[in-house]
Amino acid sequence: MQQIRNFCIIAHIDHGKSTLADRLLQATNSVTDREFQDQVLDNMDLERERGITIKSHAIQMAYASEGKPYILNLIDTPGHVDFSYEVSRSIAACEGALLIVDATQGIQAQTISNLYKAIEYDLEIIPVLNKMDMPAAMPDVVKDQIVDLLGCDRDSIIEASGKTGLGVPEILEAILRRIPAPKGNPEAPLQALIFDSVFNSFRGIIAYFKVVNGTLRTDDFVKFVNTAKEYHADEIGVMGMNLLPRNQLSAGDVGYIISGIKTAVEVKVGDTITHVERPCDKAIAGFEEVKPMVFAGIYPVEADDYEELRASIEKLQLNDASLTFVPESSAALGFGFRCGFLGLLHMEIIQERLDREFDMDVITTVPNVSYLVHTTRKELMEVHNPSGLPPAGNIDFIEEPYIRAQIITKSEFLGAIVKLCMDKRGVMKGQTFLTTDRVELNFDMPLAEIVFDFYDRLKSISKGYASFDYYQYGYEKADLVKLDIMLNGENVDALSCLIHRDNAYDFGRRMCEKLKELIPRHQFDIAIQAAIGAKIIARETVKAVRKDVTAKCYGGDITRKRKLLEKQKKGKKRMRQVGNVEVPQSAFLAVLKLGD
Repeated sequence: MQQIRNFCIIAHIDHGKSTLADRLLQATNSVTDREFQDQVLDNMDLERERGITIKSHAIQMAYASEGKPYILNLIDTPGHVDFSYEVSRSIAACEGALLIVDATQGIQAQTISNLYKAIEYDLEIIPVLNKMDMPAAMPDVVKDQIVDLLGCDRDSIIEASGKTGLGVPEILEAILRRIPAPKGNPEAPLQALIFDSVFNSFRGIIAYFKVVNGTLRTDDFVKFVNTAKEYHADEIGVMGMNLLPRNQLSAGDVGYIISGIKTAVEVKVGDTITHVERPCDKAIAGFEEVKPMVFAGIYPVEADDYEELRASIEKLQLNDASLTFVPESSAALGFGFRCGFLGLLHMEIIQERLDREFDMDVITTVPNVSYLVHTTRKELMEVHNPSGLPPAGNIDFIEEPYIRAQIITKSEFLGAIVKLCMDKRGVMKGQTFLTTDRVELNFDMPLAEIVFDFYDRLKSISKGYASFDYYQYGYEKADLVKLDIMLNGENVDALSCLIHRDNAYDFGRRMCEKLKELIPRHQFDIAIQAAIGAKIIARETVKAVRKDVTAKCYGGDITRKRKLLEKQKKGKKRMRQVGNVEVPQSAFLAVLKLGD
């Protein structure tokens, strides 16, 4: 155990974690030249296309120092705030962390957020100043920021470059010297913590775990404590570039187990693996339950695909434990699922993965957050969906979730960012100048206001320099109304939303204008209306496609034309009664872009 080091890499998005991980793998010869490609650990096409890490990736490296062989277990983590749950799981499986800071940008909001998580788990932190080869690097300024944040010595900060490989040997030596070896007793009853899992269509579910105490051997009879299910360990091993089978894993090792599990619900991230014959006294304290921030309905385009969609979401949930879902139905879209996500990017990624990995064609409804509704009977209801609201007469008041937002930006963008936050009903709680040209802002804001386009607009206002992090701190009373969208008098429940009264009129008007562009013309007029209760606040009409029935009447009395037009009018009226209006998928997505 003294030769093992478990560590993860944490940083803000785009600070060079995956590139530095590539250099560490090359320096330890863990990846051959033939297997190597940039972002070698990011094995999803989506991660490569967007240049972001979505999943944490664990890999084992062998390294020798002063004639002693060492095993380094590295976990590369995502940097975006929407995937912070992945980071917390990785941190729980490690004893140390490399804190990467971009020398050109300095400390950002997510750097601080991830650092606090690591300190909470009592990890040894090694600060690394990355991108030192860039002409815009400001090593002295950023080192001052790191010293202020961590209270460490300036000399303990390692200068590095993921691109050129500068500082990689120093990082490897620091990992051996500064990060403690895992603690645990190989002779004690088996205790292993599951921190991730993945579905393989040939071999069933592969669970990744860290052995805290005890020893696990191939063909052992094991039990998953929380689900109380028992299995044979058909194959165990460690993660290299591929899965590498081993006969036994002891305390401190990070590895995988394949035991022919076919149903997704039997494996829970945070569960404990132990022996059936000699079980451990108690399960390891698992991870905190994930709290979804944003809710949206996901429905299959073809109603027959409902069961297939359920199976696909279950398999995705194995790989992404922060996704939650419950079945629901909609008058407009049929049967589907109400899913909880950690943010809008998370929602977008899940949609993409359903399409690519499972070939599922889905419709996603307007995202919203969960509200607490206090009724006149003094009951408290949690509502995730506007259609779940009780009648307006039964509502005493509604509370919406509030967040504490932390924004770090250059001082030149201060005015525009404050205006953006104020427009989103934000209340400024504090403003601190970190340096002469970097400022930290703290705002209290309703979560619903940042769900749609806040992050995109913040990035465009600040030219990409502002960093944003937030946490939910509670609920506050709000003047909210339910905005319904009606087509030809029929309510489209998938487009209804809860919105602040001050914004309802403007939002309803823009929604109607947008739908008018998107809904194709039919043989009859389509009335698009936005309503609050029984009051219509906006209306647009999609004009009918008309056939010129009077074309064959040239000359003669006007009554001949009138007769044909009256006949057409009756036909249109009848068609309108039986015709139904299909709402295209682009209409649901367009709602997200209304702020642009």
